[in-house]
Amino acid sequence: MDAFVTRRPQKRKTSDDFAVESHEESTDIKLAILASLHPDIEQEMLLDILLAHDGDVQATSNTLKSPSTPRSVKKTANNRIAGQTSLRAFAIDPSSGEPSPKKPKILSKKGQTLHLYDPQDISEHTPCTIIHNFLPAHEANELLSELLEESKTFQKASFKLFDNIVSSPHTSGFYVGSQKELQEQKDDYHYNGGRISDVRTLTPKLEAVRGRVQETVNSAIEEHIRTHHGGQKPRHQPSEPWCANAAFVNCYNGPQESVGWHTDQLTYLGPRPTIASLSLGVTREFRLRRISSFLPSSKSDNPDPNLQGQVSLPLPHNSLLIMHSTTQEEWKHSVSPSPTLTPHPVSGNIRINITYRHYRSAFHPKYTPKCHCGVPGVLRVVTNDTKQANGERERKENRGRYFYMCHAGNVPDPTKKKCRWFLWGDFDQDGNPRGLNMANQSKPG
Repeated sequence: MDAFVTRRPQKRKTSDDFAVESHEESTDIKLAILASLHPDIEQEMLLDILLAHDGDVQATSNTLKSPSTPRSVKKTANNRIAGQTSLRAFAIDPSSGEPSPKKPKILSKKGQTLHLYDPQDISEHTPCTIIHNFLPAHEANELLSELLEESKTFQKASFKLFDNIVSSPHTSGFYVGSQKELQEQKDDYHYNGGRISDVRTLTPKLEAVRGRVQETVNSAIEEHIRTHHGGQKPRHQPSEPWCANAAFVNCYNGPQESVGWHTDQLTYLGPRPTIASLSLGVTREFRLRRISSFLPSSKSDNPDPNLQGQVSLPLPHNSLLIMHSTTQEEWKHSVSPSPTLTPHPVSGNIRINITYRHYRSAFHPKYTPKCHCGVPGVLRVVTNDTKQANGERERKENRGRYFYMCHAGNVPDPTKKKCRWFLWGDFDQDGNPRGLNMANQSKPG
């Protein structure tokens, strides 16, 4: 717990006066003091309020005495989670006793994990929006039951990693809206350098949910642009409405099934994509961390160490997480193994995750450039401060540029080797291709 709270020299108080001196107390000691003074408050809530007051025990206790302080985060019998009140609700101005307009300082320090639960805190400190209890409870459970049956025939994806053939640590299935799209996926689309054979049409309940996901995501995109980007969408983010025309459904069967740090491929989504993730079943921990070259700088022009840690978001049953347009290019995400799980009444220890995506027509595979191996290239973004291209050291302004490169090295075939083909991408303000720079055809180092 020490990772969650900034440690300062404190006075250990007794009763209401807190008069006994102490050195820097651990979070456990602070919580023990608060628990003795406020035995009716749950420990998780005590920790939340302590966080809001930067580890100040006296300020936390004063807030708990305020009649306006929310008392708990309730869990209902059907496993729905009531939205946690934002940490700002616990910030009381010591001079007036009234709620303070000051936003609590929430930092993700290097080497530490910041746990966020409240939708407003998540929106302010990550590039994501979360909506709890997205579907009516019975509908969420019916969708979960349908996909648990589907997941019995899911498979693990295979790919090459450092010349070794490996399998993903969870199973998945891929769904599209029509038979025509299904056949196109089998014939034209490539993943990890090869085609996939197990493509399915959306199940009845997946199809029924799709429209609501689409409407919610489009509203959330507009709100995110207004609140986070001053009403001006980021460069290359599509202006066309977001359409949920494809879905990967992932099954995490038990606490050890996971997915490591990654970003989702841009090849068929284009620059600045939005992805919506609907979680069903047991709660799992979703983690985010900034890619180092996109970290905001501190006064010394170095990456701010207060922003270099990872952020953890618990994704409970029936929660919709919307990853906005900067997520896939400036952050990485993962689902880590869990030491313990609280079983879900329908799925037990299984989590089903539906990631709805917008496959844009401008990025149909017929437009994807091919490398010298004859394999469709993979679209990526420059994330390091410097890159090697054509034997010259690229300058910092290449960060954020898009390029295609050979993907044959990911094909799960030991005979396939990656060539040095490389091609800069050129996209307009809405992320649509407007030509490819054919002059640069070497691999970035």
